[in-house]
Amino acid sequence: MIQLADYTGATPAWCPGCGNFGILTALNNALVALEIEPNKVLMVSGIGQAAKLPHYTRGNILNSLHGRALPPAIGAKIANPELTVIAVGGDGDGYGEGANHFINAIRRNHDITYLVHNNQVYGLTKGQASPTSDFGFITKTTPHGADIPLNPIALAVAANGTFVARSFAGDIDHLSQLIIKGIQHRGFALLDILQPCVSFNHKNTYSWYRERVYDLDLNGHNPENKADAFAKSQEWEESIPIGLIYREDRATYEERLPALKRGALVQREFDPMHAEKLLNRFL
Repeated sequence: MIQLADYTGATPAWCPGCGNFGILTALNNALVALEIEPNKVLMVSGIGQAAKLPHYTRGNILNSLHGRALPPAIGAKIANPELTVIAVGGDGDGYGEGANHFINAIRRNHDITYLVHNNQVYGLTKGQASPTSDFGFITKTTPHGADIPLNPIALAVAANGTFVARSFAGDIDHLSQLIIKGIQHRGFALLDILQPCVSFNHKNTYSWYRERVYDLDLNGHNPENKADAFAKSQEWEESIPIGLIYREDRATYEERLPALKRGALVQREFDPMHAEKLLNRFL
């Protein structure tokens, strides 16, 4: 029987009160509830405060480059479809430099779960504006706050994402259940997680979110209605929906890939002659 102790790792080096603590707890809760053994989990991250999360739990981990968590996560899932693959990143990491990978992972519907810690600021580099920073957010890199924020939920719905969801780091039970659903989903599961940054974002605080978030499950929302999902994605300043916003059934990339019809790559017998034939093609 899997227990929380099986996923308890090193003590996190985050600021006291950081929303990342709630996300870490929720992820561990979800993995325990699903009874997934740590050796069957691969967590891949980029660079940033959010990207430190795999270091503070247990399982297989891979630190990639900034904005590049998705490519190695996708490669691992293709090589070994039996792995539970979870990519982790921040809004600057995933929606900035990693935006191209984000869109194409949605389009291809790779069977992985993507947890994006969206605190609307670059925390590791001490407070620059991120792609999701609200209009008017003043920082050293945006002294006039003139940038218009990226809407990742609207982008994911428009790109035909098969699982588009949002939760709040201050509601661990809600987030835990949504992560469970995301891992169980067959296809690319986006969880945009509203995560307060107590050090560098003094607008989008715990209290600010608690006054605005509402649970779509209690609102009669139909996540299979794309028009309604897109309408919900536009809600922000006065009311912010959390929960499963959009879902559709579509074959995963791994299911469509002919090379995997003969079984997982990791389970095939290695023949050095195959590598020699490949090399000879380039000579």
